[in-house]
Amino acid sequence: MPLENIQKFILVLLYGGLILFSFTMLINPMRVNKKANLFFGFFLFLWSSYWILNVLQFCGISVDPLFELSVYSIQILTPIFLFFSVVFFINPNYLFKKRDIICFVVPVIYWMLLINSENNKTIHAIVMLIAVSHNLPYIALIYFKIRKHQKRIETISSNTENIDLQWLIKLSFLLFITIIITVGYELFNTFIYKMHQHLVMDLLFLFIVYSTLYYVLRQKEIYPVDKKQREELLSIEMESNEEQIGKKKLISDQEFDILKRRLISLMETEKPYLDGDLNLLKLSDLIQINAHQLSYLLNNGFNENFFHFVNKYRVEHAKTILLNTSYQKLSMVGIAFESGFNSKTAFNTIFKKMTEMTPSEFKKANSNSNL
Repeated sequence: MPLENIQKFILVLLYGGLILFSFTMLINPMRVNKKANLFFGFFLFLWSSYWILNVLQFCGISVDPLFELSVYSIQILTPIFLFFSVVFFINPNYLFKKRDIICFVVPVIYWMLLINSENNKTIHAIVMLIAVSHNLPYIALIYFKIRKHQKRIETISSNTENIDLQWLIKLSFLLFITIIITVGYELFNTFIYKMHQHLVMDLLFLFIVYSTLYYVLRQKEIYPVDKKQREELLSIEMESNEEQIGKKKLISDQEFDILKRRLISLMETEKPYLDGDLNLLKLSDLIQINAHQLSYLLNNGFNENFFHFVNKYRVEHAKTILLNTSYQKLSMVGIAFESGFNSKTAFNTIFKKMTEMTPSEFKKANSNSNL
């Protein structure tokens, strides 16, 4: 099969995949993170526009200059929609502010230059530079926003594996790599040798699209659907800075020690940590205080966030099972679920972080010491 036909096939998979992926996100059959997935769906649709002209060309469909200008015009908005999808993943109650208008400063400049770039090589080069470099600050912002989210989500959830948005970090990293490769590719084309095939680039983008689809379809609702509960958890998460929490005295000195002992007793007797979906709201209901007070109690009474407090008990429970001969036939996955973890990956990661050994290494080390 000629190389040109292979590239056409890859383009169909790439463009068709993005359109289908975009449609899936817009209708959101999972019914999770609705606002975020709406913006992510529009991001995917705009991203697909980078290949529509190539697809129309090899299909033999002539393109009107106005249509081509329209395609280039909307492409500049692609990183903006990705950025706001992340904003809504992190805070589904986010309201647009006047300062968000700043996002359209570069697109307006781009549009003005684009209209006048047809017969001017210098302006055309500036337009191309803006189109590429415009993505970089948004990728950086997305990275730092998600990193901050990953720290804050631990204040309200005991299992962050499918809600920490790590897949968006990976997507941002891959987009950054492809931008660097694209710039190098274009410089090579301009100054060294003109290449007419983009097969390697298209294969790279194809990998990014379909690997992202895998993670997106596994996403979970980050915050409760109930508006009141969501607002309560969001307010705690946004106030998760230890200095802020410490300044607000939410429990009197007399109640503090009583509640601390009650919480320890609850964890040891009722073992709520065995619930893989345990969050701050559920535990606060069990101890009969509100979520803000429980967060305050954990930070000031135990010097721990919710994630570390709960998983500490899960790891201790797992240790007991690992050393118990009656559980010898239980696999590591089975032990993970028995201890309240939702996956083997989360089990291994958290166990090693807290003990500096994997569960298997812990079991082997203690088996050897008993010989």
